[in-house]
Amino acid sequence: MRQKILYFISALAFFAVNFASASTDNNFTLADYSSEQQVSLAEYKGQVVYVDFWASWCKPCRSSFPWMNDMQAKYGGNGFAVISINLDQETSSISKFLDSYPANFKILLDPNGIVASQYELIGMPSSYLIDKKGRLRKTHTGFFIKNQPLYEKEIIDLMSE
Repeated sequence: MRQKILYFISALAFFAVNFASASTDNNFTLADYSSEQQVSLAEYKGQVVYVDFWASWCKPCRSSFPWMNDMQAKYGGNGFAVISINLDQETSSISKFLDSYPANFKILLDPNGIVASQYELIGMPSSYLIDKKGRLRKTHTGFFIKNQPLYEKEIIDLMSE
């Protein structure tokens, strides 16, 4: 029994340390698609940030863009921002996608997947909700229309903290 308790405590400590480091070291700096200027997540400290990873070939991303536009329009003036991170290697693919699915939020470029690796991306699209202190609070793999109310509630809840 004692061995099981020690194993449990060790596992819990390991999880706590890894979760704490993952939840506080979320910063990145990437080039903005439109301006080519460098943008850092640290610039958004004090805001709730919805970080979304996507690619032009991602079919569910087509559904997420109108919703992200709505969230940016609805809450952007209240301390909320959407930052999307594209993983395409060709900017022409991005342009073609945006012609059909325009974005009213920041689009940053990660063609080598460096930030995607930092966030341990496992599917497309993937979203990460960062609180006002820069801590990772929620993650979602995929985008499901039926879950839009849940996604919005998570944003509202973090904005009210």
